[in-house]
Amino acid sequence: MTTMSQVHQLHGRKVKFDFNHIPKHWIENDPVSTHMLNTAHMILPAGEFWFCRVFNKALPFVKDEQLKADVKGFIQQEAIHGRTHQHAQVYFDQHGLDVKPFIQRMHYLFEILLGENPVGIKMMKKVVGEKRWLIFRLGVIAAIEHYTGVAGQWSLDNTSLDKADPIMADLFRWHLAEEVEHRTVAYDLFKHMFESEFNFQISKNALMTFIFPIMAAVWIEGGKTILKQDKDAGKFRHMGTLRLIMQMEKISRKTDHIPTFSHLTLATIRWFSPKFHPVQEGNTQQALDYLARSPSALRAEQEATLKMS
Repeated sequence: MTTMSQVHQLHGRKVKFDFNHIPKHWIENDPVSTHMLNTAHMILPAGEFWFCRVFNKALPFVKDEQLKADVKGFIQQEAIHGRTHQHAQVYFDQHGLDVKPFIQRMHYLFEILLGENPVGIKMMKKVVGEKRWLIFRLGVIAAIEHYTGVAGQWSLDNTSLDKADPIMADLFRWHLAEEVEHRTVAYDLFKHMFESEFNFQISKNALMTFIFPIMAAVWIEGGKTILKQDKDAGKFRHMGTLRLIMQMEKISRKTDHIPTFSHLTLATIRWFSPKFHPVQEGNTQQALDYLARSPSALRAEQEATLKMS
């Protein structure tokens, strides 16, 4: 099995950011890209803490020691990602943006619908089966992690964020670099739970069929939630979903401030190949190179070294 631990050991970097002076449009003159990225602060705290809970449930089933070490490193990193985006929510309060109802819906999605009881119904656990429900949720995470890995590589290749607010740009680049760093773990863990390659391929493809449209719908709804309240967002405040998607594609092609929808669609198509593996989707050394110069990651490493000395 190919795992990230064969390259290096995954570990969480205890980064810190000062969110007290972030401009509302921290990507200047681009409210759409700003708020589409800001959606991460609303979705990821609940989502990434859920990742950690599900992966902890899966640990007893992992027989491969390298994979087990990678899963533990993944959990460390995702827990820090969740806390960091949670801390970033102060940005919304500072700019008078009420996103609490959307955040509550995300907690309901991950903690209830995708919690320990399937769709929040206790009796369904006996119907579905505890292990089968665990495998299903691991598959959901693997599918989501495909997009975070793809977005991570996009961020490493991207130069347009050099002109954005340096603190928020570093937050996203640090986070996404770690997504590239651990991009194989969720996929390898999901596959590890199957005895049959055929059943694995059927399951991964079936899951992606509905994960992609749900992810897109949730993310776009999050962006719309912020844009509606942003009095400085102009014509984008009340756009319908289809028109907003078209504008996002136009803006991303022109500026590269966010990945294009077509880029993510092509990534989805690659997932369905029987030869697919996330290791093909990114450059680990490029991710480590960014983490070695990220201001927040550097501070975290320096503080960790001081504590050990």
